[in-house]
Amino acid sequence: MTSFRYMHLDVFTASLGGGNHLGVVIDAKDWSSDDMQRFARWTNLVETTFLLPPQDPKASYRVRMFTPHKEIPFAGHPSIGSAHAALECGLVEPHDGLLWQECGAGTLPIRVHGSGADRELSLLSPPQRVVESGHDAHPLLAGALAGVGPGKLPPALVDGGRRWWLAEVLDEASIRTWQPDHAAIGELARATDSMGVCAFARSSNNDYQLVVRALAAGAGIVEDPASGAANGCIAAYIAEVEPDGDLAHGYQISQGREMGHDARLVALMDGGSVWIGGRTRTIIDGKLSWTLRD
Repeated sequence: MTSFRYMHLDVFTASLGGGNHLGVVIDAKDWSSDDMQRFARWTNLVETTFLLPPQDPKASYRVRMFTPHKEIPFAGHPSIGSAHAALECGLVEPHDGLLWQECGAGTLPIRVHGSGADRELSLLSPPQRVVESGHDAHPLLAGALAGVGPGKLPPALVDGGRRWWLAEVLDEASIRTWQPDHAAIGELARATDSMGVCAFARSSNNDYQLVVRALAAGAGIVEDPASGAANGCIAAYIAEVEPDGDLAHGYQISQGREMGHDARLVALMDGGSVWIGGRTRTIIDGKLSWTLRD
């Protein structure tokens, strides 16, 4: 049995324990794909990541991301959390305020703002495209959105690293009290090869301007407490359809309260690019004892 450094993180957290869990194995250069998948299955977290030396000369580090069932090329909160772990362990230093993360989606920039407990990291979202939009865009859409009133923008299927149905809801009270039909959302997700429904509502709260609920039945998840990739899709969609609107240049997001979490994410739009970021807290920093298979 071999020892490895392991960190358990709270990603996109507004208050302690409010964000999304992430497990990170710090030095995984001797781990095979089977080792990684076996450990990710054991942690049973939404994602577990493994830090490796980069292969791209431009990259600061390389990361592989696993759900309990498969490897994935990219996801938002595992990217932010992995960058936090690499910084906390002294594996990397930002240059000109940037880290470069090598992953299955390529080598992506991560902005580093501040340091220590006040540090925020922002990830450049992959390019987004609207696949289809409208209240009648798919025959299963109405059932997936049953029980909640529509907002200003029409629903849209957006593809950008992950594929999501985005649906604006009437107001903050409606989205927070909505009891989604997860079976109907799962049926829509399977029929459209998507993650599910990411609903959002505008808010007049001083601390955030958007409330988000990510109902990821397509990934076998009832609800995700903090979703980097999904919020990247929302931000790109809003910037495209409301280029002169109040949210077109950036806003703050509240997510996860309906499931007992308290996540805070920040969306920034810069020259046509979308950056999604927030803070990460280290909850556990310790020693992992695990046997690698030959």
